[in-house]
Amino acid sequence: MDTPSDLTIGQLAQRAELATETLRHYERLGLIEPSRRSASNYRLYDPQALQRLRFIRRAQALGFSLPEIRQLLDLHRRGQGDMAQVRAIAEQRLRQIEQRMADLQRLRDGLEQLTRACPGHGSMGQCPILAALCSEEDPL
Repeated sequence: MDTPSDLTIGQLAQRAELATETLRHYERLGLIEPSRRSASNYRLYDPQALQRLRFIRRAQALGFSLPEIRQLLDLHRRGQGDMAQVRAIAEQRLRQIEQRMADLQRLRDGLEQLTRACPGHGSMGQCPILAALCSEEDPL
């Protein structure tokens, strides 16, 4: 018999405001798992599954990838040991974000330079933006 706290995948998806296919994807990746199956073979999830989904969404909002989130969930589930592993994962993600920000700043600066060089009128053959894009040299 199902307990009142058990949730079907549809109920869990609704409460988590996610598509059921997203939950199935997370299940395939090992991020969530049903606590058991019903007599009619439906996936049933315990209330902790909703907490895990909130964890996943918060981690994604901070830029963690799904493999990193799986590592963080595994570390959280263990509940013991040193938090150094968690910090290392977060520091690695921070370095990646900082690198991406530097790359975006470089792109912004390059595009800004090209935009300033373009007067915005005249023939296409004189457009410095198109010339830079056609050039064999890296415009940025």
